[in-house]
Amino acid sequence: MPSNQHPLLNKNLCLLIICQGLFLTNNVTFIAINGLVGFSLAPLSWMATLPVMGYVVGAAFSTSLVAKSQNHFGRKISFQLGLMVAAFSALLCAYAAFSKNFWLLVIGTFIAGYYSANGQLYRFAAAELTEVSQRDKAVSWVLAGGILGAVIGPNLASWTRNVFETAFLGAYLTLSIAAVMGMLVMQFIHFPEEFKTQHALSDGRPLNVILRQPVFLVAVIGAALGYGVMNLLMAATPLAMQICGLPFSDTALVLEWHVIGMFAPGFFTGALIQRFGTLKIMGVGVSLNFLCIFIALSGTDLHQFFIALFLLGVGWNFLFTGSTSLAMTAYKPNERDKAQAAINFFVFGTMAFTSFGSGALITSQGWDILNLGSLIPAAITAIALAWLGLQQHKTHQA
Repeated sequence: MPSNQHPLLNKNLCLLIICQGLFLTNNVTFIAINGLVGFSLAPLSWMATLPVMGYVVGAAFSTSLVAKSQNHFGRKISFQLGLMVAAFSALLCAYAAFSKNFWLLVIGTFIAGYYSANGQLYRFAAAELTEVSQRDKAVSWVLAGGILGAVIGPNLASWTRNVFETAFLGAYLTLSIAAVMGMLVMQFIHFPEEFKTQHALSDGRPLNVILRQPVFLVAVIGAALGYGVMNLLMAATPLAMQICGLPFSDTALVLEWHVIGMFAPGFFTGALIQRFGTLKIMGVGVSLNFLCIFIALSGTDLHQFFIALFLLGVGWNFLFTGSTSLAMTAYKPNERDKAQAAINFFVFGTMAFTSFGSGALITSQGWDILNLGSLIPAAITAIALAWLGLQQHKTHQA
């Protein structure tokens, strides 16, 4: 454990929170602009969100590479490699936008997925930087670092939209600078030696055994489908608001408060989990997903987009933080890399499907059908949580 008198907010964790903020700046800006840039360059309208899909497909394909990198080089070097890829991919996307090359834009976002797969491990690394008793709070606080991305990301897209003749070229160039800043911050983080994995990825139980545990299975469902519902609606929002005739400044405002909803609860989600239990907090997250969908179905005015997306963000936070805490109880230290890679693979796989589905549905079927479709994964998550709660109740009685 890092030597610091404060049991939670030591130097290393605070620096990792900054890295999380820079990661979410990249993530949110990509979500805000890639669909719109794609829509302006795509040969067919339904291809508009393929650059968004490229980002998450690239992340899904990168999970095994990132796991091997983490295993071989350790946390810091692996995270630095991810940030190098972030800088390169942002420059590639900038050139694609400048040259009006749609497929190069898709390739650029696909490469950027490697950084996304790396950044998704920041929350797990957070648990290694503090005491075991503070683990839930550490994960929650690092996720809360995304508030930096919530404020900077949408506004960055709005401020730089017309800096150059090519729309959003400035945003891509700025993201490359943010990646370099992340590399500098990461250089000063010390990850404890005892968490460096010098074992083979095949050590420990086989992955299929880990996956069959009810706790791990529900953690995967909560993380993947929680992210799926969030991504399905968030990726489509910029296009939906443009179709409804709302200006991009309104879109930036909605996305800003959506991401604030995603990460601001991180300052207290860990404490809520410790007090009320993981499953109850995840259950609240699912309930907020349902409420978001019902509000979105009620109309397409600015306030309805605003409230629905904010609730969607808070619901995601409760589900994703809870899923992360739940998953960490289901694997041993020598199973860490493959277990975390498996969770992220399912998350990114679901995001890839929903990224493509959001573009196809919003341009062909409309906002209402998109929201009705979101009820299915939300219902599956609710059923999974109820099932695990029943299993744990039976075990407790026995």
